[in-house]
Amino acid sequence: MAKTMNKEQSGFSAAPTAASVSGNGHPAAPRAARRSKGLPIERRVTREGATADEVLDEVGWTRRPAKISGADGEVVFKMDDAEVPAEWSQLATDVAVSKYFRKAGVPGTKSGAEESVRQLVHRVAHTLRSAGEAQGGYFATPADAEAFEAELTFYLVHQMGAFNSPVWFNCGLWHEYEIKGSGGNWAVDLATGTAYQTGDSYSRPQVSACFIQSCNDDLESIFNLVHDEARVFKYGSGSGTNFSKLRGRMERLSGGGTSSGLMSFLEVLDRAAGATKSGGITRRAAKMVVVDADHPEIRDFVQ
Repeated sequence: MAKTMNKEQSGFSAAPTAASVSGNGHPAAPRAARRSKGLPIERRVTREGATADEVLDEVGWTRRPAKISGADGEVVFKMDDAEVPAEWSQLATDVAVSKYFRKAGVPGTKSGAEESVRQLVHRVAHTLRSAGEAQGGYFATPADAEAFEAELTFYLVHQMGAFNSPVWFNCGLWHEYEIKGSGGNWAVDLATGTAYQTGDSYSRPQVSACFIQSCNDDLESIFNLVHDEARVFKYGSGSGTNFSKLRGRMERLSGGGTSSGLMSFLEVLDRAAGATKSGGITRRAAKMVVVDADHPEIRDFVQ
């Protein structure tokens, strides 16, 4: 759980991208605020001058089916002819194709879905390279930007490294396919440092894996958290909260009577999380619940 957010930010990361820097009416940061020296990128696994497309062309590719079955044996996902690196295992194929391929809105395909790991890796690596270039001086030279994309492409396609799920779910959907999605994210205007809500889901994609959110001891805060967690889960990330501020079921309310209690509200939040498919794909929401040992309902919580 690596990111703390306040209520106004609603848990959405502000990963800079090409569109986020120069689009949506929000100009790039002033020149003085940018890097004075760009990053030189040393090639470690690709030959000098090789492009990302050439790295992908050098991979041995094959087509094979991918399938995910539930615990009862029912097939929940199937693609018959996915293009994957020949060196990948069937498990790697099943995971990437079922969870990370975009399933709708992809131009140039009959199904409207991504059909090749080529598309998946290019979408992520090229978008990150473009984001670095758009920030003005992130890379020392254009050759360093090319080296960055080529090296990253090699690492990803050969499984030497991998991003967390929200990157695969969200990064590049707008920049490569112009998929907007429904609803906006919260992001930071790089010129002013202020938060604003975007008009779409993917020009400033949510790419952080997990978020720490707060919850106060009042109904509005509790049910605002239900809303905020749903937004986080929708784009494939997880949410964690310490609920020790919520009074126990035996504690009195200011208006009279006693509280419904910690466990009652945790059940509501748990059911909401269970109903949400992270990223709209096949896995359920990831949720962390913390309660301090001195809470009045700690015994019920542990049991």
